[in-house]
Amino acid sequence: MRKELLNLLHICEGSKLIIWDEWLANPVGLVAQYSLLMEHEVADIFPLKPGTLPTISVKHIIFIARPKLVLMDLVADYILSLRNKQSATVEFHLFFVPRRSELCEKHLKNRGVLGTLSIEEFRCDIFPFDSDVMSLELQNDFRENYLEGDPTCLYNAAQAIRTIQQLYGIIPRVYGKGEAAKQVWDLLCRLNKEEQGSPRGASTSCIDQLLLLDRAIDFTSVMATQLTYEGLIDELYGIRSSTVTFPGHKFVSPDDARPEVTAREKKRIILNSSEELFAELRDCNFTSVGAQLSKKARIIKTQLDERHNDKSVQEIKQFVSRLPQMLANKQSLATHTAIAEYIKETTDSFEFHDTIQCEEDFINGIDNDKVCPFIEDLIAQKVPLTKVLRLICLQCVTGSGLKPKVLEYYKRELVQVYGLSTWLTLCNLEKCGLLKAQTGPRHYTVLRKTLHLTMEEFELEAKEKSYLSSKYIPLTVRLSEHISKNKGWSAIADVLGSLPGPLLEELQSLQPRMTRRNSISSENSSSIENARVVLVFFIGGCTYHEISALRSISQQEESNVEFVILTTKLINGNTFIESLVEEH
Repeated sequence: MRKELLNLLHICEGSKLIIWDEWLANPVGLVAQYSLLMEHEVADIFPLKPGTLPTISVKHIIFIARPKLVLMDLVADYILSLRNKQSATVEFHLFFVPRRSELCEKHLKNRGVLGTLSIEEFRCDIFPFDSDVMSLELQNDFRENYLEGDPTCLYNAAQAIRTIQQLYGIIPRVYGKGEAAKQVWDLLCRLNKEEQGSPRGASTSCIDQLLLLDRAIDFTSVMATQLTYEGLIDELYGIRSSTVTFPGHKFVSPDDARPEVTAREKKRIILNSSEELFAELRDCNFTSVGAQLSKKARIIKTQLDERHNDKSVQEIKQFVSRLPQMLANKQSLATHTAIAEYIKETTDSFEFHDTIQCEEDFINGIDNDKVCPFIEDLIAQKVPLTKVLRLICLQCVTGSGLKPKVLEYYKRELVQVYGLSTWLTLCNLEKCGLLKAQTGPRHYTVLRKTLHLTMEEFELEAKEKSYLSSKYIPLTVRLSEHISKNKGWSAIADVLGSLPGPLLEELQSLQPRMTRRNSISSENSSSIENARVVLVFFIGGCTYHEISALRSISQQEESNVEFVILTTKLINGNTFIESLVEEH
């Protein structure tokens, strides 16, 4: 991806100004840092948003944007404005991500700027966020597909699978559940037929199985609050392309020369497995994070105290060589201690505990069929609409619908308190299946018992406690676990019939899989050769809780599977509901 961007920049010889689509700035920034762009004659970078640019003397102005009409209007506005201002000749370029659009080009032509633009494609379907997590970073894919009837996200998903198969070979077995999963598979088959002349990838793959999961089959996992360390960071502060921003006041160190400046500034932190401490903490339940940080602090103190012991010259040399890593670990500990303190301020509150208790009741099927007093109180207090809708939707999906009287009561209360525009949002939620009246049998209850989605405290082993949110194991994770252990859906086909959309089971290749040189979670060589790799593709979004749960299964001693996660977008309950809210 980095190489492709640099090749496009080389087309524009001379000084350049880049104007980014703001949504792309973070994910592309992971692979092409600002310093790298500066080395390739990029004078400055600006976000693509309404406004005017300062006067900068450059030969090329490059727009990098997704094919969206609203963004094309911004591009046209900039070009028309700059044409009138700039006295020197400037060449305009537009790089579409991930591919060009005839509709957008026609729109630019109608605005009278297409003739002055050189158009290229910056093909980056997949953004790697970690060693086992990739995302397409599609902003409103679920809304576009389910509400607006725009299947572009499904096409992008099919293209992403094609890219992976071209790089790593044909994945022998393909499974799926849900309408979107079937549509993506059909699109992939059509694309392969249309391009029979081009190579489809090696006949063998280092990936054994592909599992396509439509987000619409499991809303419960999105609506429940994530209680892992990484999940809570996302819930409370929002992780955007592996990056999160915190207030600065808890990051002030004792030896800081300007503590008042540090306290005022926002602290931006990149979260991925390259940081050893975060890799250890990310998938733990937040209740165990404090103990782990204390243990790490004792280890670091012991290591640093070694400098006071009598040492030979050789031992001193060894200590000095290890010192940079020790200091880096000490800094990492200080950072995550500060983050844990921020999170604890919320998790210690009565409101947070009441919310988790309410969620647990719904997930365990308690009082799903009546108006919830806690939700009534939240509406009366006029807390943010997203929080209320999230709980109502959780009550609905765990009760396989709401009783008509309960549904009407909630609708009436929401419209009276939050305004008439809320009605449009409620219509959106109904269209997506997040809100509905109870009509038939309670399918969720059957699924919960058959697939063992909830556990009592005494049933939980230590390894399972690390990833359970409200003692709930995501349905999507149970399906992934089933596919990793069985060849097909036959054993649970009856119970899966209650979930929306068709089942998918296809065989692409009979060739034995390619041998792999390394492994994500296995350590000994025999398991490296035998461990199977399952690519789980969440179409419509995936939560950090689901990723943690899949990692936890891979890390169990008896496990012989590695999960690699691909998703259209990393989401949580708040961002998911917000994408369906109708703006005023």
